[in-house]
Amino acid sequence: MAFKLHEQLAKDCRVLGNFTISQLLLMNDRQYPWCILVPRVANIHEIYQLSAEEQVEVARESALLGEILMSLYNGDKLNIAALGNMVPQLHIHHIVRFRDDAAWPKPIWGLNPPIAYSEAELETAASSISKAILESGEPFTVAP
Repeated sequence: MAFKLHEQLAKDCRVLGNFTISQLLLMNDRQYPWCILVPRVANIHEIYQLSAEEQVEVARESALLGEILMSLYNGDKLNIAALGNMVPQLHIHHIVRFRDDAAWPKPIWGLNPPIAYSEAELETAASSISKAILESGEPFTVAP
């Protein structure tokens, strides 16, 4: 079976592009700069199910993404989590947090309903994140 993005992630996010192993998504919630990495491996629910090489690559992509997001948004904290309670497909959240954000210091899960970006805001966020990744020299293909 080939990789297919879970329908809930497709509904909640915009696909920004592909790293070597992971698809990069931008969550459509303007309350937080929030990206999600989804390894493009079929039927994977947990990190340990990836091969050792895939685990290393996902960790590398995650570290790079975290560094880029913190540089772009100058956050106070970066939350990284692979929960999967609602969406079983392995996906790793990268959420930039600020001391004055809507949920601080609590976890964001279930606290406030999402507030969608305007189309212009979504385009600006997607473009700035994609541009920063491309400028890093990381192999990345921007989604059409």
